[in-house]
Amino acid sequence: MSESLPPLPLPPSIRSRFVDGINGLRMHVLEAGFETPGRPCVLLLHGFPELAYSWRKVMPALAEAGYHVLAPDQRGYGRTTGWNADYDGDLAPFRFTNLVRDALGVAYAFGHRHVAAVVGHDFGSPVAAWCALIRPDVFRSVVMMSAPFPGPPAAPFGIANHPLALPDDPVHHELAALPRPRKHYQSYYATREANADMVRAPQGLRDFLRAYYHHKSADWPGNAPAPLQAWNASELPKLPTYYVMDLARTMAETVAEEMPDAATIAANRWLPDDELTVYATEYERNGFQGGLQWYRCGTSGLFDAELQTWSDRTIDVPSAFISGLQDWGIYQRPGVFEAMQSRICTNMILCELIDRAGHWVQQEQHERVSRLLLTFLNRAAA
Repeated sequence: MSESLPPLPLPPSIRSRFVDGINGLRMHVLEAGFETPGRPCVLLLHGFPELAYSWRKVMPALAEAGYHVLAPDQRGYGRTTGWNADYDGDLAPFRFTNLVRDALGVAYAFGHRHVAAVVGHDFGSPVAAWCALIRPDVFRSVVMMSAPFPGPPAAPFGIANHPLALPDDPVHHELAALPRPRKHYQSYYATREANADMVRAPQGLRDFLRAYYHHKSADWPGNAPAPLQAWNASELPKLPTYYVMDLARTMAETVAEEMPDAATIAANRWLPDDELTVYATEYERNGFQGGLQWYRCGTSGLFDAELQTWSDRTIDVPSAFISGLQDWGIYQRPGVFEAMQSRICTNMILCELIDRAGHWVQQEQHERVSRLLLTFLNRAAA
């Protein structure tokens, strides 16, 4: 299949590679800094709905600073193959521990026993965090972007004399019962219909992506985040509709209301039309279900018991958090941003919110992100 795909519009310092045998995948990897052997490795993990291509503006600066930079299309995405996104298929390959195994496999495939920094954005952020928590001997530092890490789920404790209460989150029922009925986007992403809703968006997949990226960026004037006081049906509707949706609406219908006009699109420098075409082409071919499987792993609770193996473990390697100041994702889980800094990461040496950047921080403000990553790498090495 790879031979028939058009080449990606990449800077000349980045090359596109296919590597077989990475945890059952044929992994598509973007690579920079490959000219000189022996460089320390930086591994970049994208989120949803993105691709390795999302790192195209950051990779050259890291390579120029002396790093071997690797950015894979993660399991379920882009040009990586060997995964199955059947809604009724096995979710286990998409669980966090296996995504860590994928990341480890990429590093090993390129000859690295150690990774100077694993950097994850959006849903790549918790994958990077789990890499550092499970294998700190390999992943020597970690940068989480746009999605604070809540730490491992707590294991049942002290239940011998106090029966374990069944987990029940009433917030979804409470949201649906509001005068303006609502739903959380992650519960929507876990539904059978979500993939088709986006692939066959009434406005077309390309315009869906344009509106989605715009709505979550600093270009949308409604993105002025503030902390929420609690995870409940009173506070959550303060989030924009791309996080807490109207109950009867699809994501395509939700973001269509915020479609930017022609002048705004023409003025966009961080995602011009030719670069948007890359995303639209890849998602037209694959659909979104590969990425949606990740959400289903989390919302189903099927793999919480496995993750409880690391209950109460902290991230002790040097860590950083980078996000856009106009990104509501920092606060969508009340208290997690603060707990990450005070308790979950014991060696957080950089935490920066970048003005004039929303959720797509490494694309919206790539120069600032590149400088911060290099600052962090220098501090971590010291």
